[in-house]
Amino acid sequence: MIYELRVYEAIPGRLPALLARFQNHTLRIWDKHGIRQAGFWTTLVGESSQRLTYMLAWDSVADREKRWAAFLADPEWLAVSAETEKDGPIVQNISNELLAPTAFSKAG
Repeated sequence: MIYELRVYEAIPGRLPALLARFQNHTLRIWDKHGIRQAGFWTTLVGESSQRLTYMLAWDSVADREKRWAAFLADPEWLAVSAETEKDGPIVQNISNELLAPTAFSKAG
């Protein structure tokens, strides 16, 4: 099992739109592709209150590549993405890391 840590920096004032897109659309589309979330967080104290952090759980890097590519090419996702950004971009920056649990981690 590997985990993907993703951090989205929303355009100022657009975090509610980003959260709504995940809650109302993205999670359902992920379910269709077998993408498993490990959790979502907003930043209470830190560099930016416009940040959404989440983790995904994957069986392997190959599993991630296959499922993520299918999600990005999904016509429903493409339509949702276009519709939710009709008034302009929601996200100004995305960072991600693939993480392997240590031998002493509870995750894994």
